[in-house]
Amino acid sequence: MSRVRVLAGTKKGAFILTADGKRDKWDVSGPHFAGWEMYHLKGSPVDPDRIYASQTSGWFGQVIQRSDDGGKTWHQPGTPAGEPTTTPEGMPKGESNKFVYDTSPTGKPLTTHQWYDGTQHPWEFKRVWHLEPSLTDPNTVYAGVEDAALFKSTDAGQSWHELASLRGTQGEKWTPGAGGMGLHTILLDPANPNRIFVAISAAGCFRSEDGGKTWKVITKGLKSNYIPDPNTEIGYCVHRIAMHKARPNTLFMQLHWDVMRSDNAGDLWREISGNLPTDFGFPIDIHAHEPDTVYVVPITSDSLHYPPEGKLRVFRSKTGGDEWEPLTNGLPQENCFVNVLRDAMAVDTLEDCGVYFGTTGGQIYCSPNGGDKWTAIAEHLPAVYSVEVQTLA
Repeated sequence: MSRVRVLAGTKKGAFILTADGKRDKWDVSGPHFAGWEMYHLKGSPVDPDRIYASQTSGWFGQVIQRSDDGGKTWHQPGTPAGEPTTTPEGMPKGESNKFVYDTSPTGKPLTTHQWYDGTQHPWEFKRVWHLEPSLTDPNTVYAGVEDAALFKSTDAGQSWHELASLRGTQGEKWTPGAGGMGLHTILLDPANPNRIFVAISAAGCFRSEDGGKTWKVITKGLKSNYIPDPNTEIGYCVHRIAMHKARPNTLFMQLHWDVMRSDNAGDLWREISGNLPTDFGFPIDIHAHEPDTVYVVPITSDSLHYPPEGKLRVFRSKTGGDEWEPLTNGLPQENCFVNVLRDAMAVDTLEDCGVYFGTTGGQIYCSPNGGDKWTAIAEHLPAVYSVEVQTLA
């Protein structure tokens, strides 16, 4: 029977949940890296036991961790075998922790980006928001960072090189969102190894057709009350984008406000919010076997980060948007004031597709039947930052 492994990053460590294909009994391992903010963990599609993790701290900085045995043991890939992983002062060490903006002749000058008040501000590396392993090579992995940039490693996380042409695509106009200026979404096209999509808060959405050498802004059709000029390309606070592997030209987006869809790889977007109670939210995902079945979690507003009426509801559209139904069975329907962050929803690939999400209240919910019924498979964890799911043979 197939097994499922859930990788959860939280405010105070990482947790790994495992179950068989029935998904009714779960073992919980953790916290790994207790006390550290674990922004994201993700396993390689080629080698599921190869897991990359972003470990960060306001005191000690950024650490990349890697496991080669499914999360049982971890190491910093940039630190040579036998050497300590920290300095005598307790600071992390290792090449895998060094994310340096590429200002070489083949990179881009480290100029400035726009700050909250409209002035220009220097680029400053803060942390890794998202890790995206290659679809074909377990040693290749991409990292989305804050201040927003895209990095790539081809040696399993030992060293990193910036794909600087992205930052050179109107980067001087990029502005932080409320949570910072982070590159939070990386989508790799399974049908075209040279095509990459990324999303940045609050800059917009970008596409490369040549493996990251050049980029195109893909924000046509997006709108924002904060941007009066409808022809503006840069400045949209994209919260998340999602793609189904069977239909890589169709993208779904949770914008700051509005749920959007593109059927031409991002060249043009249209709104599909339909009958949602509010179209503000953070995550968006797609059923593993039904490319038109989409999931979102509406949140009251950009100032009230909790569900409308205190009712935790996932909304599902089986028509690719516009028509949405609330999924409430097993979810709290009163006095619930948690949030679901952008990287905290995922699906498995079992025949009966499972849907998972984590909350800032420390719950992780699973629906083994596409959202029809939910069960809390972990509770009382620290605030959940990210949820990824691996389907194991």
